Amino acid sequence: GGRVATASPAASARFVRCLYVVGFLDIFGVSMVVPLMNLHIKSLGASHTVAGIIGSLYGVMQLFSSTFVGCWSDIVGRQYSLLACILLSALGYFLLGNSTTVFLFAVSRVPVGIFKHTLSISKALLSDLVSERDRPLVMGRFNAASSVGFIVGPVVGGYLAEFKGGFYQTSFICASIFLLNGGLVWLLPWSEENTSNRDHYQDKETNSFSAKSNHDHHLKSATSRAVTNSSFFQSPWIQVATVLKKIKGIACSNLWDVFLVRFLMSVAILLYYSNFTLALEERFGVKRLFAGYLMSYSSALGVLAGCLLGPITRLYRHNTYRLLLHSSTVTCTLILLYVSAPSIWMVILSSTFLAFSTTIGRTCIIDLELTVGGNEASGTLLGVGQSVTSVGRIIAPLLSGVAQEFSPCGPPSLAVGLALVAIVIMNANKQKYRNHGSVKLKNQ
Repeated sequence: GGRVATASPAASARFVRCLYVVGFLDIFGVSMVVPLMNLHIKSLGASHTVAGIIGSLYGVMQLFSSTFVGCWSDIVGRQYSLLACILLSALGYFLLGNSTTVFLFAVSRVPVGIFKHTLSISKALLSDLVSERDRPLVMGRFNAASSVGFIVGPVVGGYLAEFKGGFYQTSFICASIFLLNGGLVWLLPWSEENTSNRDHYQDKETNSFSAKSNHDHHLKSATSRAVTNSSFFQSPWIQVATVLKKIKGIACSNLWDVFLVRFLMSVAILLYYSNFTLALEERFGVKRLFAGYLMSYSSALGVLAGCLLGPITRLYRHNTYRLLLHSSTVTCTLILLYVSAPSIWMVILSSTFLAFSTTIGRTCIIDLELTVGGNEASGTLLGVGQSVTSVGRIIAPLLSGVAQEFSPCGPPSLAVGLALVAIVIMNANKQKYRNHGSVKLKNQ
């Protein structure tokens, strides 16, 4: 017992570092394949309509499965759920590497559409491992590691696609990367971490973990231990009933405003990017290649923003609500600046700072969900949040299409309005957020 307890910080550090690698490899593998998928399905003889239907079905599966899988991870434990999601995603990309017909292509998207939630479960695990004070910093670094994978992946995938059978090779490499991730997760010291964290949380006087995290950890540890012994092998119907009960609890909670803010800001950002390339071409006559470089530049700045979240949160004294409110206000202002930009240099300026504000806002809204959620398990909260974002991904293209009928600046103009509504909602619920923030600070 003593050896494990003294190894607690090291065990937690290994977990966190490994999860950074998991996030990077996950996005790196996926971003190698996804840009090539439309070209591949068309090469199989599918029409634009069929390709669109398959893409929409994938989005719908993600929408409904994210909440269910996130809640399931709270019930069966992070280890089993994360391994299951990684291995089944690997199966999906292996099938994709064998997709010589449109039917096989569609079948390969089913396991990925249902179980590709490794990032959400990894974030839930990070939330279990660190204190509320450190959570924005760790989440920011995790997002930064994932963003690096998004920058590198398309370049490697595009290079491999130039070879004969390049798409199939890229799909197999992606499946292999997921298997590597599964190996990393399997080798983690799960038993040490569970034991050391239990000892760590019992000494509330000498630790900086919050009361909320302490309560949640005991709840999750008890669940995890029960599952390890017997519950994981229980009837699937019992697990489904438990999942549905937990989802009902979230639906009846007081988190509607947090999820509404997430929805509105997600749609606003999606609208901003929806016709970015086309709008720059129509407004300023720039080539599409330049727009691609500008988006890559923004992604690189997003990585930097994730690394700077620690000093920024310390500057705000770990007040997530204030940081989210200010970052959302800056995002709204910068999109408005883009709409009214008289030259391409103003667009570059707004894109530069927008990369920082959106990255900070994305991390803060997750932290606020977990803080306001209180006793609710983190996997369920993150799953519901992911479902909310998925709804935004479905609605945003429709809104963008209608808005573009009026002007190239239609979608970002609508984005400004939605961001303003989100800011008004945050201000209207100011007292609730402040109460949670004060409890958070007092427990630190």
